[in-house]
Amino acid sequence: MQTEKIWDLFLCNMDQRSRFICRNQTYSRKLMFLLAIAFGLVMVLQFFELPYDTMLSSLLSAGKVSFAGKNVSSISSSAYSLQKNDSFSLSEQNVSSSSLSMAITPSRSFNLNSIPPTASMGTYNVNPRLPQSNLSAYNPPGNSSVKGSLETPVYPISEMNKLLQQRYAFPQSSISRWHPNVDDELVHAKAEIMNAPARPDGDLYGPIYHNVSMFKRSYELMEEKLKVYIYKDGEKPIFHSSILEGIYAAEGWFLKLLEANEHFVTEISSEAHLFYLPFSSRLLELTLYVPHSHSRQNLIDYMKNYVASLIGKYPFWNRTNGEDHFLAACHDWAPAETRGEMLNCIRGLCNADIRTGFVIGKDVSLPTTYVRSSKNPRNDIGGEPSSRRPILAFFAGYMHGRVRPLLIKYWGKDPDMKIVDRLPHVKGNKNYVQLMKSSKYCICARGFAVHSPRVVESIFYECVPVIISDNYVPPFLEVLNWESFAVFILEKDIPNMKSILLSITEEKYLEMRRAVKEVQKHFLWHAEPAKYDLFHMILHSVWYNRVFRTRV
Repeated sequence: MQTEKIWDLFLCNMDQRSRFICRNQTYSRKLMFLLAIAFGLVMVLQFFELPYDTMLSSLLSAGKVSFAGKNVSSISSSAYSLQKNDSFSLSEQNVSSSSLSMAITPSRSFNLNSIPPTASMGTYNVNPRLPQSNLSAYNPPGNSSVKGSLETPVYPISEMNKLLQQRYAFPQSSISRWHPNVDDELVHAKAEIMNAPARPDGDLYGPIYHNVSMFKRSYELMEEKLKVYIYKDGEKPIFHSSILEGIYAAEGWFLKLLEANEHFVTEISSEAHLFYLPFSSRLLELTLYVPHSHSRQNLIDYMKNYVASLIGKYPFWNRTNGEDHFLAACHDWAPAETRGEMLNCIRGLCNADIRTGFVIGKDVSLPTTYVRSSKNPRNDIGGEPSSRRPILAFFAGYMHGRVRPLLIKYWGKDPDMKIVDRLPHVKGNKNYVQLMKSSKYCICARGFAVHSPRVVESIFYECVPVIISDNYVPPFLEVLNWESFAVFILEKDIPNMKSILLSITEEKYLEMRRAVKEVQKHFLWHAEPAKYDLFHMILHSVWYNRVFRTRV
């Protein structure tokens, strides 16, 4: 009897242990299954180079997938509507439908160890996108944090101006003595500009400049002395070709006009103050980007190899480590395509975003100019007088990015403003233009990227621009006093936008509107370049930064 009890107890313990083991095995299988799924998901995301950290955080919060900081509700949305930035017409560009998928392409990551020090600081950055002095804890609304990076501070326009002056006061470029005449001319030009006497000038309206006398003297010296050497290397269509219509037209117009210019261009390299890399970032994308590849690495490698070939073939780059070289690029991807050795260049960028590595005092912000007709790029400029502008503020456009939906949310139903998603299509976009001409203030809100053609369009139609785009460096900051003719509102202050605009007195508004009309000549393209026009202003900004980065 005792033996049977012991045996029964033994069987019972064995049964419990088996059930325990079985339960553990079941849990283990489930755990292994979940780990396998997670591992497979990570491998898929890395294979397609998707930013899995920001995607997961977005999925767990707003239910949207974030591609390179750009929130889209669904990948299956119309690729055409994603690609169509502002009022850009793809049909005008002769672009094949296979290129329309580019709008949802994620950014590639970069090896932090491969990024050289910021030119103006002389120390390595923890994050290659941030100047070392720019580190603080600010995360723009709706923007997912980036793994391994510090949060980006917001620089108001006043702080940008201070930073510009600091970098001019402590230049980093050293003078090479390969061609002492050229170097001496830069040193003498800097001294003359800094000591420019005050002189009245009927062609220039003083309030729109930081220092009108310095600008005038610098412009005169540019016309008198500047020589640019253009590399003949590079095959068409990426090099030596231009697109003159559409939202990326600025780079094309500049390239075309500079290559045809006999006054500034020289064939003698020893005379050159600047060396130009004549490529089109838009044609680079159209030529080399592989649709649906979600990778721009081949574009980056192409430009990297091009510069490497120049360095190996000519002695010019090594003279200043590329600091006297420059480029002009307007595509959103241009900041990524011009990294590596090209970070030493003066980079003219439409996407002039501090967050993506734009260096104030070295790089140049290019205006984003929507050109509807290459035959008449200045068509229909002007606007209604102040007394016939009943609309307080106007915005219409696609709901790209995180900022524009906030405009609709807070101000879409305000009776004093016209803030809308889309306007009915009218030939020549005449309803859009007429609304700009009839508004006191025109809202220039960022989309996926910081730049927008609305800034220049506002100036064309004599509407005071209201720029809502954190860390966007406006064009020609080197010489233009943007606060005299534009309003800057931080993205976090969109709920207060109306009160900010209403706080501007009528007298101040009229002063700003006059300044808009006066600055207009600096944003116009001409088939034959005219004094103080957009071609000359871009070239002047490059010249000015080159001069002021020269150490005396």
